[in-house]
Amino acid sequence: MRISTTQYFGMNVQTMDDQQATLAQLYQQLSSGVSLATPSDNPVGAAQAVQLSMQGATLSQYSDNQNTALASLQSEDSSLSSIANVLTSINTQLVRAGDGTLNNGDRGAIATQLKGLRDQLMGLANGTDGSGNYLYAGYQAATPPFAINASGAVQYYGDNGVQHVQVSGTRDIATGDTGRAVFQSISPAGSTPVTTGNPANTGTGTIGNVSVINPADPTNQHQYQIQFTSPTTYNLTDITAGTPPTAGAYTSGQAILLGAGGQSVTISGTPNLNDTFAVMPAVQSSTDVFANLDSVIAALQTPVLGSGGQANLTNALGTALTQMHNTLNNVTTIQTSVGGREQEIEALQAVTQTNSLQTQSNLADLTTTNLTQVISKYTMTQFSLQAAQQGFSMIQKLSLFDYIGN
Repeated sequence: MRISTTQYFGMNVQTMDDQQATLAQLYQQLSSGVSLATPSDNPVGAAQAVQLSMQGATLSQYSDNQNTALASLQSEDSSLSSIANVLTSINTQLVRAGDGTLNNGDRGAIATQLKGLRDQLMGLANGTDGSGNYLYAGYQAATPPFAINASGAVQYYGDNGVQHVQVSGTRDIATGDTGRAVFQSISPAGSTPVTTGNPANTGTGTIGNVSVINPADPTNQHQYQIQFTSPTTYNLTDITAGTPPTAGAYTSGQAILLGAGGQSVTISGTPNLNDTFAVMPAVQSSTDVFANLDSVIAALQTPVLGSGGQANLTNALGTALTQMHNTLNNVTTIQTSVGGREQEIEALQAVTQTNSLQTQSNLADLTTTNLTQVISKYTMTQFSLQAAQQGFSMIQKLSLFDYIGN
């Protein structure tokens, strides 16, 4: 095949142009540090880089969400610790109020202290996080969840909505709990049945706490009423089952079996005719901590008249102590749940950070200049171009006209 002079010159010039373009591209990579400036540089690598960039942005958003969720949960955790401390102080004052040597003035002073603790508890219930959002308001995060209504009682104005945050591709997590769940509910697990005495009782009968004999007995979840038909006899009624009353003989301090015998309760003292007592599961009793506090404060402010009045006060304090125990148990349960969510987020943060670093590394491998490799290639291309230029300058002199001229 014959190659014309024009073709030969064109081929050599094109080769040198290609080498110069390659040098320019390599120099651009060296000066910018970017090996993938346009999709044409590496079409497959460009597609992978787009995917890695999207993955990196997603992981960055999950990281931000995790930080936000963790901050909210840490605020709630701290608040719940303070709430538990206040409930413990309330319990201490209730135990102190049961001292039989106190007079009406002493009990009135304790009632005043309990009012202060109730106000402190309400302040915590209206606590906010670092962003100024109310912790226990549900979706109404801009509005205080608790306020005193026209009757002087504390009322919940939040809702039952629980904020959730997406913290990974497959997991969204609750970043708080509602005020109703914390202050107006009871966790069935670990709670104690509530015993109460009718404030209108005239005898000296006082009811103690429930003793569980068989935890698996389903009748333990029933509500019972004990009504005295004389100082030595009573009728026991299973309110939940709706069965007829069962008559029993009463002896002070002797256990009274409830239902199928799964639990029992003891009444001491001398009840009068028609004095009544009640036993109910924790979740069926009053679960509003503020209402329970108001009730026991009212009982402490009521002057104690005679042995009957002392018995009513003892019953009221016993009921309040059980209710506060159940509330504290509920707060502890919620705090345990919050702690578990905190641990989960911290574990996800570690995973997300590892994945983010790996994604950044993979993206850098695709888009960042490998200096050793590019410098080596640049040097070799530069030598090749110089050789081509030198060879071309010598070969172009091998012309027939040059020989004729000589």
